Amino acid sequence: MRSHHGRRKIALPLQMLLGLVLGCAVGFLFPHFAEKLAPVGTAFVQAIKMIVVPLVFTAITLGICQMGNQARSLGRVSAISLIYFFVATVISIFIGLGLNALFHPGLGANLAEAAKPGKVVAASVDWTKFFLDMIPSNIVAAMSGSNLLPVLFFAALLGLALGSLGNRAKPLIDVLDALMAAVFKVTDWIISLSPIAIFAIISWLFATQGIGTLLSLVKLVGVMYLGLALLVVIFAIILKAIGEKPWQVSRQISEPVLLAFATRSSEASLPVHMEKLVQMGVPKAVVSVVLPLGYAFNRDGSIMYFALAVGFLADAYRIPLDWHTLLSIVIVTTLASKGSANVPSGGLVAVAMVLTTIGVPVEALAIIAGVDAFLDMGRTAINVYSNTVAVKLVMKLAHVAYEEPEAEPAQDSSSPQHAANAPRGLA
Repeated sequence: MRSHHGRRKIALPLQMLLGLVLGCAVGFLFPHFAEKLAPVGTAFVQAIKMIVVPLVFTAITLGICQMGNQARSLGRVSAISLIYFFVATVISIFIGLGLNALFHPGLGANLAEAAKPGKVVAASVDWTKFFLDMIPSNIVAAMSGSNLLPVLFFAALLGLALGSLGNRAKPLIDVLDALMAAVFKVTDWIISLSPIAIFAIISWLFATQGIGTLLSLVKLVGVMYLGLALLVVIFAIILKAIGEKPWQVSRQISEPVLLAFATRSSEASLPVHMEKLVQMGVPKAVVSVVLPLGYAFNRDGSIMYFALAVGFLADAYRIPLDWHTLLSIVIVTTLASKGSANVPSGGLVAVAMVLTTIGVPVEALAIIAGVDAFLDMGRTAINVYSNTVAVKLVMKLAHVAYEEPEAEPAQDSSSPQHAANAPRGLA
């Protein structure tokens, strides 16, 4: 993947932004030509639909399996971490949905007339049927349908089962891991074509819908950064409540946060983040457990954005967000955020999962993909900050003591000082 990206003269996010700008220009200057570009975008959407089910099934199965293994082997710290990650995920989803309900950035982009007829949302909720439909009577049929809730349910159960089997599950885990790697590669190929798809779909939308869509995208970016600021305030309150100094913590981890913002990559900031936490006195045993789990399962900035983006597109396509639809968004976003954590362009895949569930056309992804680079920088940085808060909170709740902070320069492994600073494990 790196070699593929290394040959790219223009970075993919810049290509996507260029596709958005050129699409607006062509849609405005050559509307008749732009209207004929719709099949190009349709092909891209079909390709995204093709990979969603196999990618989500393998990623969630392996993710839940790994989470189960960690929780069993690492006891109190892992259990507290996973509980906190779940609570933080739900809170982030409600913040995203609440901001959408307050500002409705998608109402200016009226795409309902251009959309194909979607799923009709019932006026009343049959809760019995809703929960029974989550249990697939035929998993193959469920995978071929448009409702991903049964697939998510089966994948979560299979992941838990594999995690409980120990070494007996290794052959199937290896197969799923290889399948997921292959699907990742296909995903990378498809996403590399996204600038062309963005150009085609945005030019078609601009020719048929006008400037309202573009203004709505600007509003979406503004609302998302307002949500990220709200998350920072919540994190500061948590840090203050457990006896930490929010400004001091923010200054100490500024390097990995800025690195995540600039690179839009959690993986790029992980080594620096771990090093900084150890220098702050967090035991290596805690860092090596909580932080990798957090990078996979605690991405509050991204999760808040998933909910906001789905609400934005639901408004744009005039899909009513009643309690039945909102509950579906909460459930699917919670699971999708765990399954797409390490997926290339996983945000788009996670949003596609939720859109499929509530009946919004998946081609709507191209509308937000053009500004995704601006959105991705902020949410990735907040993910790093939120996992710092998670480490601090888990240490407090698990009664783990700080160690003597390590000096900035690396110490020789044979020195007495290095031996004294060796991690003492969990208290």
